[in-house]
Amino acid sequence: MRMYDIIEKKRDGKELTQEEIEYFIKGYCEDSIPDYQASALLMAIFLKGMNENETAILTQAMANSGDMIDLSEIDGVKVDKHSTGGVGDKTTLILAPICAACGIPVAKMSGRGLGHTGGTIDKLESIPGFKTSLTNDEFIKNVKEIGLAVVGQTGNLAPADKKLYALRDVTATVDNISLIASSIMSKKIASGADCIVLDVKVGSGAFMKTIEQSVELAKLMVKTGNLNNRKTVAVVTDMDIPLGNSIGNSLEVIEAIEILKGRGPEDLKELSLELAARMLQVSGAGDINTCIKLAQKALDNGSALEKLRYMIDRQGGNSHVIDDYKLFGSSNEVCECVSCEDGYIDGIRADALGVASMVLGAGRETKDSHIDYCAGIILNKKRGMEVKKGETIATLYSSSIKKIEEAKKIVKNSVTISKKQPEKRPLILSNVD
Repeated sequence: MRMYDIIEKKRDGKELTQEEIEYFIKGYCEDSIPDYQASALLMAIFLKGMNENETAILTQAMANSGDMIDLSEIDGVKVDKHSTGGVGDKTTLILAPICAACGIPVAKMSGRGLGHTGGTIDKLESIPGFKTSLTNDEFIKNVKEIGLAVVGQTGNLAPADKKLYALRDVTATVDNISLIASSIMSKKIASGADCIVLDVKVGSGAFMKTIEQSVELAKLMVKTGNLNNRKTVAVVTDMDIPLGNSIGNSLEVIEAIEILKGRGPEDLKELSLELAARMLQVSGAGDINTCIKLAQKALDNGSALEKLRYMIDRQGGNSHVIDDYKLFGSSNEVCECVSCEDGYIDGIRADALGVASMVLGAGRETKDSHIDYCAGIILNKKRGMEVKKGETIATLYSSSIKKIEEAKKIVKNSVTISKKQPEKRPLILSNVD
């Protein structure tokens, strides 16, 4: 078998076989296939596309390129959840304790943030002492005993994806639906869950900008998961504005705790309950209405909050932060962005606020950037709300007044105000199963 022939075949729009795809992934990981040939095949895929079967085979080959996590020691159906990335998205911190409280084990590997999107691991590390690196035995033991563990991804999880993504990033081949789907799903399949729930974002703060693109991606990922023997469903959700009111690591953890206490913003609660219910549903707990009631009960009776407390304790963190938010620390500089006119908030660009939060120190421009866990933004007003001249739209937190001034300009430019109240837009746009 020659790489030349595989490139030529895909260049001409023909379907690649399992043997050809596996040959490519194995050879590229072993450095027997050079970057220039891998780049040529990626561009051929970008231009000619892949069908569902090819995408599923590519996904499995990438998943098999490194560690395959074995969760068989854990009783019950193991369910994972993945978001395609957004601003203010802290749903994992809410739905994981809810599912654990309902008897569904959650053994989750999460990522760090990069650019304008946040990462669950960065959020958890804002809790004093919290360890996101556990041995495999510790990880399994925690899930078996308390039903819940969230850790960082291992270094050898789907290494083919890591290597290929770096190449796609410099060859203008990132934006291809089959390559996106296989990148996401290879890591999910390697993580060992039996079922997968996907939150596919759409809007200014998401990779996909139109609902048509997002539904197409959701359908392909669901099909890819099912073809790889993982029961997979997806929810397409709005990311034109940030989720919840807080953006930034400790600020988002506090907001998640507020939801678990029965308070907090309604949009965050709505999506967290929906995703938790979908996780319960795919695990066999009942139909969607039954599962929403189960998830709501775990919030109402405090059992979900207690699961979060147990997880923090078991992973070395100070669980007293649940009762005393001052233990997170505070920012030296605080600034309010106020409205220059009367009207209604017509829009708030999620991507711009994600960038502003990164400027404040809450995110990283590169993998080596230092994180300020207390930095971030709290939205005092959101889309559809009335605002008066001089009223606070957003409050900014940072350790640097210079960063505050830079971020303030971005925030002001991200908000549009109109004289007429905009129509309410749904948060959950589509379900795919």
